[in-house]
Amino acid sequence: MPDTVRNERLSDVWGYAAFFGWAAVYIGARLILELETLDWRTRAVVAIVPVPLFAWVLWNVSRGIGQMDELQRRIQLEALALAFPLTLLLLMTLGLMELAIGLNPNDWSYRHVWPFVFLFYLAGLIRAKRRYE
Repeated sequence: MPDTVRNERLSDVWGYAAFFGWAAVYIGARLILELETLDWRTRAVVAIVPVPLFAWVLWNVSRGIGQMDELQRRIQLEALALAFPLTLLLLMTLGLMELAIGLNPNDWSYRHVWPFVFLFYLAGLIRAKRRYE
């Protein structure tokens, strides 16, 4: 097996390890933060633990995009170009609805809304792939 293929596979493995490691730690942090018996210092530390792991995920994604060809980079750019304004639209709408009628924070807090960003990106990715491939 050529070194470039081996390096790409190793890079993929580290990328998946970063993502699944972050996801496991994030879920663990969410479960721990549900415990109301912890003092605020412990809760703050638990809340921060997933942050460096997500930075590792972002670093791997950025490095992966840097290794893509121009078409794949354009697809990623168009996916983000759709996801970003949709995210702004969602946040603007929720902010205005909060002022207008008051939203239940158990349904519409940041911890419940951020997964929509991934859905918007996925929608943009599907749209861009259909356009170019």
